[in-house]
Amino acid sequence: EFTIQRGKLWMLQTRSGKRTGKAAVRIAVDMVDEKLISRQEAIDRITPDQIEQFLNPGFDPVAKREAVDAGRVLGKGLPAGPGAACGRIVFTAEEAEEWAARKEPVLLTRIETSPEDIRGMAAAVGILTARGGMTSHAALVARQMGRVCVAGCEGLSIHYKSRKLSIAGKTLKQGDWLSIDGSTGEVILGQIPTRPSEVVRAIQGKTKAKGKNSEYRVFSKIMDWADQIRHLKVRTNADQPDQAKLAVAFGAEGIGLCRTEHMFFGEHKIDAVREMILGEDTHARRAALQKILPLQRKDFVGIFRAMAGKPVTIRTLDPPLHEFLPHGEKEIRALAQQMGVKPAKLVARVESLRELNPMLGHRGCRLGLTYPEITEVQVRAIFEAACDVKREKKQVHPEIMIPLVGHANELREQVRVVRRVAEEVFKRRKMEVPYLVGTMIELPRAALTANQIAEHAEFFSFGTNDLTQTSFGISRDDAGRFLPFYLDRDILPADPFASLDQQGVGQLLEIGTRRGREVRDGLKVGICGEHGGDPSSIRFCHDLGLDYVSCSPYRVPIARLAAAQAQLRSPVAKKAPAKKSSAKSAAGAKASAGASKSTPKATTARATGAKGGAAKGTGAKATGAKSGRAATKAPRRKAAPARTKA
Repeated sequence: EFTIQRGKLWMLQTRSGKRTGKAAVRIAVDMVDEKLISRQEAIDRITPDQIEQFLNPGFDPVAKREAVDAGRVLGKGLPAGPGAACGRIVFTAEEAEEWAARKEPVLLTRIETSPEDIRGMAAAVGILTARGGMTSHAALVARQMGRVCVAGCEGLSIHYKSRKLSIAGKTLKQGDWLSIDGSTGEVILGQIPTRPSEVVRAIQGKTKAKGKNSEYRVFSKIMDWADQIRHLKVRTNADQPDQAKLAVAFGAEGIGLCRTEHMFFGEHKIDAVREMILGEDTHARRAALQKILPLQRKDFVGIFRAMAGKPVTIRTLDPPLHEFLPHGEKEIRALAQQMGVKPAKLVARVESLRELNPMLGHRGCRLGLTYPEITEVQVRAIFEAACDVKREKKQVHPEIMIPLVGHANELREQVRVVRRVAEEVFKRRKMEVPYLVGTMIELPRAALTANQIAEHAEFFSFGTNDLTQTSFGISRDDAGRFLPFYLDRDILPADPFASLDQQGVGQLLEIGTRRGREVRDGLKVGICGEHGGDPSSIRFCHDLGLDYVSCSPYRVPIARLAAAQAQLRSPVAKKAPAKKSSAKSAAGAKASAGASKSTPKATTARATGAKGGAAKGTGAKATGAKSGRAATKAPRRKAAPARTKA
């Protein structure tokens, strides 16, 4: 609003014009092209939500508004996988695969998902669960696959036997149409037309040439500028070659977390895994593991080829064994027949493996210690695959990560197994591959004793999902029952599973990083939880001096932007080195070889404010809101050599 008085222009009031996220990004790019603002200003103006609009499918806005006005919104859950999906309701993974094979769009609807639902989740256009939070199995896998997901939907009751669900006083049966908005958490009755992401289609080669796609041109410019500014590397969480290829196209500079257990649910694999778990002695387990070895080796070959020399961090088996076991009577009978045992004996064995608190039970490195043959076979598959790919004249840089370590001795024993198997494979193949062995820091004790653990680890990766869970004492799968109440009443400022708790869990990251680097020069440190795609958490990691963050493939562009903004807004920001302009070449130039590590950036810590979120530096002591202790500066570290021999 303005007026002109006596030939002088007076601005009376201003407000931001209403515009979509895509329009805001396009305007920023146009202003740079017209030399009205700098590239740095453009990057600083754009929000991650605006970039996200380029990546996700969306509802037709008119049809969505009509559905809302007509009262078709049945309920609301957590927006666990952004985007929009419309499909027919199915209740099992098998049904999802069958319906999808008939070209039917399906919405996999479960009380909660488990690893055995992986194939059904891949077949579905969207996933809806009655239970679970932002880091539940459904949420994590959906984001990794790029599937739309609403988790922990309030008031949703699912009845598997009758193939029906109840919500908001309505009963829907299998095959009925339902729409979900993974960006708002809304569950909507009936069909709403969706629009695919033109950027994703261009990246996947499913649409016209990239250069002619205006949305892709704008998106790629912003990503190029972000890469020229940021220092923090961005990796991805991926466990299939197609996911890895997509993540690289999105600008990922390596894999920060490859979950080997997700590979076990492919065709013919799960039966061999179950035979291994249910084997009563070492001989029986080894026989089953020999069936798994070539299958895992093939999986790793595909991953290494897809990453084309970028570092690949592979986590050894982590979940509790009961997650892989058959549940229904039909499955148990089929497996008993295959194993040549009586169903009753198999049922007894399954029951003997059940735990009261499996997430803190016999899982992670504890499995590898009590059943070392599991670690041996997985590591052998990794090194044999690495040698196969190297023989193709391609670079490969595996990083083996031991999960759930709470004591240095646990890691010491597992590292011995890795080194021994590596030596055996290299001797037999008459070649060596550079590799690293490290650990996930996902228990408070591991962070507090990081100086001891670093004596055996060549890198740390903070598993912030479980570290948050074990620090708060909150089950991430059950948090949806009370976290919304906590957020509504301001008991917590944010969902700690979505945005890193910087005053609590963040202090453990600071302590673990500092103590680890005090012992091992050049210790590479990153995070691989879902916080790796959260802008606020990325800023914290940047200021802490971490080397990389790792997130789901579809969050890689958001992480790249957030890392650039963290660099621009950092109190110790320095001029970024010149980089190549294209996203692809920038990603390639930034890719770590995995075999060597440059000196970590030293950053100066600042006292933590009452609300958290203040920058902290590597090497600095944790500073509370009232402590007022002087900040210290991190010493410069030397590079840690890659290990090629035991």
